[in-house]
Amino acid sequence: MTLFVDADACPVKAEAERVATRHRVPVNMVSNGGIRPSPNPLVESVIVPEGPDEADRWIAERAGRGDVVITSDVPLAAKCVAAGAQVLRPDGSALTEANIGQQLAMRDLMADLRAADPFRQGGGKSFGKAERSRFLDALDRALRQAAKEAGA
Repeated sequence: MTLFVDADACPVKAEAERVATRHRVPVNMVSNGGIRPSPNPLVESVIVPEGPDEADRWIAERAGRGDVVITSDVPLAAKCVAAGAQVLRPDGSALTEANIGQQLAMRDLMADLRAADPFRQGGGKSFGKAERSRFLDALDRALRQAAKEAGA
């Protein structure tokens, strides 16, 4: 049972570490560098080579049943869900077998819309206390579920 964090642009690294520590779950903070290592013995900073999707590739090769992955990257989430891992976004929403296909389609549609209209303004949702709170609750539930799976 491991918590994998796609850490390069993750806004909830500290929260993930805090919840994982409470559950005594090892954490892999995976990035291309530039992330300050944690003194926490449960947290391993994994620095992957520079290049597109290297962190995603590293996580996808290792995550499986009984693990939890935190990422905003939908293609990475799809690989992890297929491998049996639980996947959470930083806002606490779960990516599952039931919704990953729709999420991939939406991602592709939005990429096509942005390509067709270069003046289209992006702008995601704001990230605040409510999203952080939902994430903390969702991660706590996911780690408890992963512990049950590991014990079964």
